[in-house]
Amino acid sequence: MATDYYAVLGVPRDASQEEIKKAFRRLARETHPDANPGDVAADSRFREIAEAYEVLSDPDRRRRYDRGDTIDLGDLFGAGFGGFDDLLRSVFGDSGLFSQGGGTSRTPRGRDILARAEVDLAQAAFGGDVEVSFRTNVTCKTCNGDGAEPGSRRIDCGACSGTGVVRMARRSLLGTIQTVGTCPTCQGSGELIATPCGACGGQGVHPETRSVKVELPAGVSTGTRLRLNREGESAPRQGVPGDLYVEVAVRPDPRYERDGDDLVHRVSIGIAEAALGTTVEVPLIEGGSERLEVAAGTQPGAVRRVAGAGMGRLGRRGRGDLIIEIGVTIPSDLSVEEEDLLRRFAELRKEQPSDSRRRRRR
Repeated sequence: MATDYYAVLGVPRDASQEEIKKAFRRLARETHPDANPGDVAADSRFREIAEAYEVLSDPDRRRRYDRGDTIDLGDLFGAGFGGFDDLLRSVFGDSGLFSQGGGTSRTPRGRDILARAEVDLAQAAFGGDVEVSFRTNVTCKTCNGDGAEPGSRRIDCGACSGTGVVRMARRSLLGTIQTVGTCPTCQGSGELIATPCGACGGQGVHPETRSVKVELPAGVSTGTRLRLNREGESAPRQGVPGDLYVEVAVRPDPRYERDGDDLVHRVSIGIAEAALGTTVEVPLIEGGSERLEVAAGTQPGAVRRVAGAGMGRLGRRGRGDLIIEIGVTIPSDLSVEEEDLLRRFAELRKEQPSDSRRRRRR
């Protein structure tokens, strides 16, 4: 069942854009990972309300959602997949999510990462573990992400007195205007590193290729995206890691055509086999084959169904069906003897084939 984004934000379906934005601001403050460290449920809830806001805050996406169209959530955060930072800035501004009068969140967050996993059709049908590799920033093992050389310590930033924000005043026609922004010296952390870690240059992270084992559910299809909380980019200064999104690509299998949870396999038999009946071997996605009896008098395009021999059902129990479409091959290279037999057959059936003889193959 599709997610009800109106229910997620707790607004009516005719809510105004301002009401939607107000609901998101309130829920974002309650569920943001920085406000709920270690609470996986809150983290998931935050992502859900962010997705709901991204759909409902855009008039075109909202119209398509209200029509019942499928919304590709994978495209909502841009090709760079930079996470929710831009979303939060658009709602809360550069002052941050938890600011009172212009402060900023002091806990950095790593970027979300998008990786791709290519799997066979059988893997997609039954699920299982798949390993994905990607390049990202990981926590420095030397300083454990702190950024400071082991044995050294951090000091309060003198530019902001350890608050992470600076206040600036300027004169205007309306009088003195005071603005609050992130401290450029400490980037909002409120601290400075006296002796930066030599291994990571004081960043607390460094680039590395990571491999992560992903549990693939049965029934995935090309384009399915799986989210692994906090398996994305490590954040500097021991911040909150981003999430890892794994997009699945299912390699085609020449034996089958996929139709949702069902698999379609096509076999072709001769006209005599169709008329008199025969037995065909049908391959199974889990391996092996099944003998299928084709009844006498089977017509071209006839369909047989093997229940429960298709794809696993994503998020549900059971499997789809294996559908066998039967085609009848009409020979185009008849020998003289074969043509004479067919003409004799036509006479018995009182059919009227063309009188012209086919060109003989030498």
